[in-house]
Amino acid sequence: MAERRELNFPKIKLRARQGLSGIEVWDELRRMWLVLTPEERVRRHLVAFLVAQCGACAHRIVQEYPVPVNGQPQRADVVVVDGGGRPLLLAECKAPEINLCNEAVVRQVVAQAVRYNSVLGARYVVVTNGLRHLCYECAPDGRYSPLSGFPSLSPEEA
Repeated sequence: MAERRELNFPKIKLRARQGLSGIEVWDELRRMWLVLTPEERVRRHLVAFLVAQCGACAHRIVQEYPVPVNGQPQRADVVVVDGGGRPLLLAECKAPEINLCNEAVVRQVVAQAVRYNSVLGARYVVVTNGLRHLCYECAPDGRYSPLSGFPSLSPEEA
């Protein structure tokens, strides 16, 4: 794995081992070993953050949530469901190398999350590369707006 940058999340301890395909980490929620790719590292930190810092119930966090988009099977990285099993938050995790300060990249990544959310209907959409986190609220009319304290998609960011 290339150089590991510190992520913009609280530190966590990962249970790791050397596997045939590289370093593997234990996923407590799915109860399985996963190859530690840069994206998986971000996902592990996001899930830990949602539980420890945001109070999400671990049993309401679904990883690789199936999303049929235009008849094609896709998967959202992380979905938090409410007590009735309805999606409340959809999150897309990208590798830290994906530049979420570049407006064109942000638009592409957010468009992917919004496509998934057009099927799921979650109230919140999060996009993160572990370094920068973008969080949007979906209004009942389908418009997305950044939550207070999170950057908007303004041209000044390019």
